[in-house]
Amino acid sequence: MTVFTPNEEGPLRHARSFSMKFAGAESNVAIGLSRLGHSSRWISRLGEDEFGDAMQSFIRGEGVDVSYVTRDPEAPTGVFFKELRRLNDTRVYYYRKDSAASKMTAELLTDLAIQDAAYLHITGITPALGNSCQSLLDKAVRIAKENGKKIVFDPNIRLKIWGDETEARHIITKYASKSDIVMPGVAEAEFLFGSHTPEEFVDHFHELGVETVLLKLGKEGCLISAPSVRKTYVPGFFVDRVVDPIGAGDAFASGVLSGMLDGLPLAEAARRGNAMGAMATMVNGDVEGLPIRADLNLFMNGGTEDVTR
Repeated sequence: MTVFTPNEEGPLRHARSFSMKFAGAESNVAIGLSRLGHSSRWISRLGEDEFGDAMQSFIRGEGVDVSYVTRDPEAPTGVFFKELRRLNDTRVYYYRKDSAASKMTAELLTDLAIQDAAYLHITGITPALGNSCQSLLDKAVRIAKENGKKIVFDPNIRLKIWGDETEARHIITKYASKSDIVMPGVAEAEFLFGSHTPEEFVDHFHELGVETVLLKLGKEGCLISAPSVRKTYVPGFFVDRVVDPIGAGDAFASGVLSGMLDGLPLAEAARRGNAMGAMATMVNGDVEGLPIRADLNLFMNGGTEDVTR
């Protein structure tokens, strides 16, 4: 989606000037991976409009393959607004009903789009957009399974889009059960299973059939569990001041996937994810804080001076 961010803090009603940027959970992850030197592909649908032109150009410019992005001449590109009310209080307002992405169908997806990938990364946002998007996601999951690809699922629960909490809980649980790797936040796990300890949340995902769980714990890091490593805490990275927390979970996912693609043990991949998530919060914008590999390595090894001369 196109995102408009006010150039000053406070209630949105008082904002008079905005910066136009681009965001979206799946595209954020694809961009994060590309900046770290990996090949990534983004599959979506944009309106045949100026916002769609700008977004496709931007994401292509980040080195992401957009050859399977289609355009809709009858539906607009989605838009949302951020509201920077005050420190640690950011709100989001979506205007994506009947957007081009919400009208995606299974017929738009070909096997070739997924067959050569190592991982299929999906989120709970896509099925929230409607039945046709669920059919698309179901087909993507089927193609991945038929071709032996690992499915990575971030619940990314957006109740403003779902509306019906019971439906959201049912469908999110369904996609988690079909996935090899799941990356929920604590609040999302609590929404699905009720109040439990982090270790119990992990158990619940394993009971669904999930092989690898990375439970995000915010600034505390994450709790990981897989056949090779059971219920291990991986500490996070300290950040002096959080500028914009939106997109941190996507940055975490890109860091973890990068580590896996590099063949790192799960704990090291999770540590890379924690670092990516921390760095993303230090800059305004969903992808603006995503680092290149050199900057990520520097941050993970202790940072740098205030001024590099």
